[in-house]
Amino acid sequence: MTHAKRTILLVEDEESITTPLAEALERDGFKAEVAHTVADALSRGRSLHPDLVLLDIGLPDGSGLDVCRELRASSSVPIIILSARGEEADRVVGLELGADDYVVKPFSAREVIARIRAVLRRAATPAAPDGPVEIGPLRLDPARRAVTLDGEPVELARKEFDLLSLLMRDAGTVVTRERLIDEVWDVNWFGSTKTLDVHVSALRKKIGHDFIHTVRGVGFRFASPEEIT
Repeated sequence: MTHAKRTILLVEDEESITTPLAEALERDGFKAEVAHTVADALSRGRSLHPDLVLLDIGLPDGSGLDVCRELRASSSVPIIILSARGEEADRVVGLELGADDYVVKPFSAREVIARIRAVLRRAATPAAPDGPVEIGPLRLDPARRAVTLDGEPVELARKEFDLLSLLMRDAGTVVTRERLIDEVWDVNWFGSTKTLDVHVSALRKKIGHDFIHTVRGVGFRFASPEEIT
């Protein structure tokens, strides 16, 4: 039985990147579709229904972040941002908009494809939802994938939600960086653990800095119910 190839929409205006990367994707069993502009990316994103989007930030007619925002408003398609800007602030913006990962140029096709497979693997095997968790004013409902703070909804990207869910369920105990990477990303995660720090930073901005505590050299600890007044 022949399985349909998974479609990767590559949004990038530099031919020196699109040509070899598209060829590498095809060799690895994917179907590569290329868009060079914001307008083309949005049009093809809606018509193709790709399995994953590789998205450059700097495009001729605007920012790839606008593409990320628009796609995420109506779709849960996995998005990996490709950018020459590697500062934490840039990563935070992209991940807050709903991107699943952020790869800094220059990169190898092998690295990008490894990350694609990791993101697709996680998206295809979601954990079975448990019951709601409530700690102080923060409530997380896995079945609805919803979070509220003082009764008001908090919009989280997919990885932010998964990370918060794991930390809240182990509230009061330290969760190691290795376990967070293994369970929230993938046991064969290819990239840097900086992605974890960016997601924690984004979470703190959205829910406040009193909940998630850093345990240097080990990991993170979500405050116990007794600590939240």
